[in-house]
Amino acid sequence: MNKRDFLKSLAITSAAGITSIETLANRLGQFHDFPADKLATNEDYWSIIRSGYKLKGDYINLENGYYCFLPEQTLNRYLEKIKEINYQGSWYFRTVQWENKDKTAARLAQVFGGSPDELAITRNTTESLDIIISGYPWQKGDEAIYAHQDYGSIKNMFELAARRHGIINKIIDIPLHPENDEEIVKAYEVAITPQTKLIMLSHMINITGQILPVKKIAQMAHSYGVEVMVDGAHCIAHFDFKIDELDCDYYACSLHKWLSVPLGAGLLYAKKEHISKIWPLLAPYELDHSNIKNLNHTGTHPVATDLAINDALDYFEAIGAKRKEERLRYLQRYWSDQVRGLPRILLNTPIDPDRSCGIANVGIEGIEPNQMAKSLLEEYKIYTVGINYAGVYGCRITPNIYTSTAELDSFVKALKEMSQN
Repeated sequence: MNKRDFLKSLAITSAAGITSIETLANRLGQFHDFPADKLATNEDYWSIIRSGYKLKGDYINLENGYYCFLPEQTLNRYLEKIKEINYQGSWYFRTVQWENKDKTAARLAQVFGGSPDELAITRNTTESLDIIISGYPWQKGDEAIYAHQDYGSIKNMFELAARRHGIINKIIDIPLHPENDEEIVKAYEVAITPQTKLIMLSHMINITGQILPVKKIAQMAHSYGVEVMVDGAHCIAHFDFKIDELDCDYYACSLHKWLSVPLGAGLLYAKKEHISKIWPLLAPYELDHSNIKNLNHTGTHPVATDLAINDALDYFEAIGAKRKEERLRYLQRYWSDQVRGLPRILLNTPIDPDRSCGIANVGIEGIEPNQMAKSLLEEYKIYTVGINYAGVYGCRITPNIYTSTAELDSFVKALKEMSQN
């Protein structure tokens, strides 16, 4: 039996039988020698993974970027943990709660980079970035740099810092279709002055999916004595990298996105040498920790979510970081390459495959983005989100690993019909 027939046979026999992460890992483990880029195009292989998702039949979901809901394998484990915490009650919170959270944070550091005393589990990207912005040792006249394309609530946090501390915010524009990395690095560099203290940049711009050259920007900024904070909301478990290899000073991510952790889990990384100067957003039980715990107090919260991170990591590792990255990039290019260059079609994501992965943005001349999203849902049963700010005019398209090329064919068909109308 050749590889394709073997995969097809496996997909058929597995469609209704993979109820646990262990079973999924065993099935997928048979293909560890298959190149990731070859598996990315094999619909039979990915149908195995699709079978683990309970999909709503009302529409094709191409808005996974907000929240990547859980496959049944991890959802079942999460529900078990909720029941277990409810059973153990206060005993759990007063005994093993912190030990378990520390172990989970240490595993996140092992998988995604950094050391355990530099990485904390927060509630989401916004909280993680706000901890740094609100606690930074600002002085009146200090400057911060960020982009128009950055996430709105984080820009608002810088505005609050300006009102409170008298800092100056300098806002730049990121080119939608840069010719090279240097063009992006230069956009930040020309805004730096002797008063600049901190640059915030998006690892992946959430409205377009463009991946920025974080390490090059960080190295440039450090040459001026400027620190770099990275909004990585869409990056962990989306494409393969290590946080500490980016050379940034602070990094934040939402684990409920591409790692598919239940809502209420985020990640904050801060270099050891910077932690002591950041004022905590909430006072910890014990003041003046020497590590990231000093910034990580949240009060009583749903601890089952923290525990579910381990299950999401088990699932992620069963699939493989590179396989997932290659599949997501393939899905994005599968639909975007079919409409690129067509009349009235506006692709707001760089064509260079290294500058994007699973997320892209597409618009249609003459159709307002929210109306475009409304038409896609009502006329074609395709769910997306309209984006119309910072020079981006279109719908953000975010498939996930369960998405099939047949579903994307429906999306391509819809785009072609709408653009010709």
